[in-house]
Order: sequence, then C-alpha cells, then structure tokens
Amino acid sequence: MNAILEISGLTKHYPNGPTALDGVDLTIRKGEIFALLGPNGAGKTTLIGAVCGLVRPSGGSIKAFGLDMARDWRRIRARIGLVPQEMATDMFVKVIDAVSFSRGLFGLAPDPAKIEEVLRALSLWEKRDSQIRHLSGGMKRRVLIAKALSHEPELLFLDEPTAGVDVELRRDMWLQIANLRAAGTTIILTTHYIEEAEEMADRVGVIDRGRILLVEEKHALMSQMGSLEADIMLAQPLMAVPPVLARFALTLSDDGRRLTYRGDGSAQESKGEVAALVKALVGEGIEFVGIDQHQSSLEDIFVRLVEKG
Repeated sequence: MNAILEISGLTKHYPNGPTALDGVDLTIRKGEIFALLGPNGAGKTTLIGAVCGLVRPSGGSIKAFGLDMARDWRRIRARIGLVPQEMATDMFVKVIDAVSFSRGLFGLAPDPAKIEEVLRALSLWEKRDSQIRHLSGGMKRRVLIAKALSHEPELLFLDEPTAGVDVELRRDMWLQIANLRAAGTTIILTTHYIEEAEEMADRVGVIDRGRILLVEEKHALMSQMGSLEADIMLAQPLMAVPPVLARFALTLSDDGRRLTYRGDGSAQESKGEVAALVKALVGEGIEFVGIDQHQSSLEDIFVRLVEKG
C-alpha cells in the first residue's frame, strides 16, 4: 500500500467544549477517492482542518508525503488543496484573477498556461473575465475547486463539494472529480449525499462524535453489510406477529397490513430467510398479495452504523 496520508491517534479537545476528534486513525492511499461520511458535528471538517494546518490538534500525529505535520507543515500544506464548504473569496474579483492569486499564495511563479488548463478542465474558461458574483451557484463551486487546484496539489480535500448544487450540476461535478483522480490527484471528500459516495468512492469511512466507526472498500462494505429487506403486503390485517414467525426479524405496520423483514446477515443469507418466511406464511395460511424486496443501500448501512456507534 502506497500511503499518501497517515493519521494516528488524532485528538482535538476544545476548552470547556466538546471533543471534536477522539483518537482518529486513518490511512489514505495514493491515487484513491476516499469518502468520509458522518452527520453534522461528527468531526469531518475538524479532521480536514487538522490535516491542512488550520486546526491545531490536542494529540496524535499526522504524516503526509512521508513528512511530519508537526515539523514540516508548510511543506505539506503546499502540496494540499482544499475546497471548503463555504464561499470564501472576493465576489467582485474576476475568475481568472482569483485563481491566479491563489497560485501566488503558495509562492509559485505565474503560469498562465496552467491557469488556462485548470479553468478549461472545469468549464470556466469562457467565464474567466466574469466577476464571481455574477456566476451561478454551480459555477462558484467550480471556482473554489479551480483555486484549490491552482498550485497543482497532490492531495485534494473536498468538503461537501456539491452542497446546494442541483442534481444535474452535481453529476457534472462528479465527472470533474473523476477526471481529477484520473490525472493522478488523491481525493478525500466529505458529503451528506450517500449516492455521491456510492457513485465515486473507492473506500468509505464513517465518522461520528469524533471517532472513526468503520473504514472499508466500498464494494466489500456493500457485500458484507448490504443485506436484503422485504415488505410483505398482507391480504388480511394481523393483530400481531404470529409466534410461529418469531424466529424471523419481522416488524408489523401499525395498520397490520405489512410485515417488514430486515436481514442481519449477508444478502445471500437474507434471501434464504425470505424464502423460508414465505414458506412459513403459506404453511400458516397467512395470505399475502405482494412482496417488495430490495438490498440495503449505503445510506441504510450508514444509518445503522451511526445508530450503533
């Protein structure tokens, strides 16, 4: 494994306040897209701030590109790009000037060809002479990405990159992010959109109350925890789940007309249980008019993990 970022035992305690990070261990591989999921206040932005040198940790260590953040934070920061949640730029500046200025902040010489390359890649070249305030929300978000890419970072943080962007623009942004990874940029993104992680990420991490609950390959996670769920529509309402069905993980709707099965095992195991459940229903003479089955999504898994955490 070629690690680009290694975080060990990272903590952040605020005086008379909450513990924002509680012993975080995390390794990011070079060239991957890593999605960090978590509810509001989970510690996602604090973690990003610590890696980018914006937040001073209370304990633990951060190594990036083989360098120790405590000793070499300037060198590390020069190789990291950050796209924050909020617009933090002068709205009256032209797009091209804002992006060029960001490059200069990292001590790099002007490079009009590189700036043009970045703006074209993000479909901003035609808007280069427009003031940022005149752009749409999606275009403003692209400007933030362009500013973060202006100094050619190897590691890019995207903090809620598509927040407030409509579905069409969100998918366009996904394409842009995939292109960045194809060009060799390692990407860590935080998101509230579960489908964003399902669509793009190689690996998924779940953080809650400052603790990492899980880090897993996306497809392995879906395979291990993406169990089957089934809604069984009954022909006649039941007052309660019959004792003969107690061995199944069932809940009965308030109106008694729907039994819902939620498997705890793998999808394959759950399919076997649903088949056994149907056989038991027929054996007991409980008539049903339909069965709706679906495999739990990454969102279902995320909610389950947070509830357990």
